[in-house]
Amino acid sequence: MSGDLSPAARRRLLEVARRALCARVAGERFVPEEGEAELRRPAGAFVTVRRREGRELRACVGRIDPSRPLIEAVAMAAAAAAADDRRFDPVTAEELPLLSLEVSALGPLFEVLPDSVQVGVHGVLVSCDGRSGLLLPQVAIEHRWERETLLEHACRKAGLPPDAWRGPGCEIHAFTATVIREGD
Repeated sequence: MSGDLSPAARRRLLEVARRALCARVAGERFVPEEGEAELRRPAGAFVTVRRREGRELRACVGRIDPSRPLIEAVAMAAAAAAADDRRFDPVTAEELPLLSLEVSALGPLFEVLPDSVQVGVHGVLVSCDGRSGLLLPQVAIEHRWERETLLEHACRKAGLPPDAWRGPGCEIHAFTATVIREGD
């Protein structure tokens, strides 16, 4: 999914994410209507929640496997971001107007050599010793990381030593993402 969603589909995904987040905060369940054909394609998705002021991360949850239609994956990720990101307390109703959402519709995973990772184009999944760490493509841009720094942070996220990606037992997968932000 590298930028191949129509403007209408992008708006719809943001709407679905916002409605699913709000429903979960209210203790309700939100099931999106089926939507356009491009939203019914199986795809992984992440929903990132930030505070509008300062753009501080508030939650980020998603799934990489393309086992559900994109519109469902976004709704599930947004609902999970409201309450299931273990790094943060659940989102409250009072916070909702202060938060902005970002949807990342993922392309397929593919195995890569470290030198093939393109910063700002690829997200990465580093897997080693039964652990894995994933970072979305936009993370490296936001932090102004080089390729090696991105791979080191993916290892840290997995609870591995920063240089584990260099080891023979580690696998590196990359993916692209269509990133859609509220306010864009």
